[in-house]
Amino acid sequence: MIKNKSNKCTNNIKNINDDIDGQYKHLMAIIESPKFLLKQGLGNDLPFYIYPFKPSLYNAVTDLKNKLIENLSKKKIKVCEINLFELSIKILKSRNLLDDLFGQESSLAKDEVKELLQNVLNPENYLIPELTNLLTGQDYQVLFITGIGEVYPFIRSHNVLNNLQSTVSSKPMILFFPGKYTHSKTNGASLDLFEILHDDRYYRAFNIFHCDP
Repeated sequence: MIKNKSNKCTNNIKNINDDIDGQYKHLMAIIESPKFLLKQGLGNDLPFYIYPFKPSLYNAVTDLKNKLIENLSKKKIKVCEINLFELSIKILKSRNLLDDLFGQESSLAKDEVKELLQNVLNPENYLIPELTNLLTGQDYQVLFITGIGEVYPFIRSHNVLNNLQSTVSSKPMILFFPGKYTHSKTNGASLDLFEILHDDRYYRAFNIFHCDP
């Protein structure tokens, strides 16, 4: 079964935050299970999952992700990966803004650059529509969203997830998140980017380490 979002990890994955091999085995078991692929046991919840990992393990997690994609493919489970940083660069290039941004960067204040990118890469108007276009016609069973750390602070994880709800919910989606996905009775759920930024409120996704195969 898929456990309540606020539940603690099961005993067999208690120390999994430091165990890349254990993370890989758990993710592989979850993703290849029919329950996961067929979105069973979710009730009215979305098939959205957070894979929180320590930022210091970024390179190891990248290798883990590539290994997952390769070995799931051997089991005829196709993963589609969307890297938000690469997608953002594509959007900037398509609108002929990337070179202009580089040319103006030295003369703009940091807040001005941030505001410009937030407008150009607005999830509702630009990012998610472009992501949806990329997925149109693709044959895949699972969606991986990566690059969330690289696009901060121009794009916030909760904005991406909120806008994905109405456009990408027919297949299971896993967000690779460099930080913590925490729950508190007083403050609710929080996506704590890099384990230090505690302001992205989101509660509609499952922590994938709270799920049993």
